[in-house]
Amino acid sequence: MTTVQRPRHTPRARADSLSPDSKSARTRARILDAAAAVLSDKGFAGMRMSDVADYADMHVPGIYYYFPSREDLVEEVMSAGLAAMSENLTEVLSATPDGTPSMERIMIAVEAHLRHELELSAYTTASIRNGGQLPPELRERHRQEEIRYGAIWRDLITNAVDDGEARADLDVFVTQMLVLGALNFAAEWWSPKRRSLEVLVEQTQAFVRQALT
Repeated sequence: MTTVQRPRHTPRARADSLSPDSKSARTRARILDAAAAVLSDKGFAGMRMSDVADYADMHVPGIYYYFPSREDLVEEVMSAGLAAMSENLTEVLSATPDGTPSMERIMIAVEAHLRHELELSAYTTASIRNGGQLPPELRERHRQEEIRYGAIWRDLITNAVDDGEARADLDVFVTQMLVLGALNFAAEWWSPKRRSLEVLVEQTQAFVRQALT
């Protein structure tokens, strides 16, 4: 049996039209949780359905009852990861007090991104680490979620420029892509054995603030 390192947390995936309390919905969510863990650990190329079945404590044919193919399962996990990140960041920013400075909102977004990516969601980690590995036929849904998430960051940076809190000569799109690239790459190298997440957040906030001002 293949051993896969279990992530810190694997949030329950949405079960589409199924009642969340039904046995089918719970099984489907368990499969998605398992696939997110395996994708986070082994990547798209290394993910085998037998690994997912081992993690979910079920047989491979049972997975195909809920997902017609490996590609369908991967697509669902990847899209769920970015959708969850967008929803989380929107909620965090909505909770900030009125009048919060634009640059401070960016710092809050930096922390929300890193914590969700590295601490809270195996789905998000899977999405970030495997986005570039998807074949073209699986990219469209993932790309739409990337656009949605990127738009949140573009608005944050634009507001900072308009408010005079970020440099006026910034190309907002380039800045957005550079910041998100740096944040996402943390999933490839960060380990709590090297530095605590708190230190990573603090250092990244300082880096982003310096880059924008």
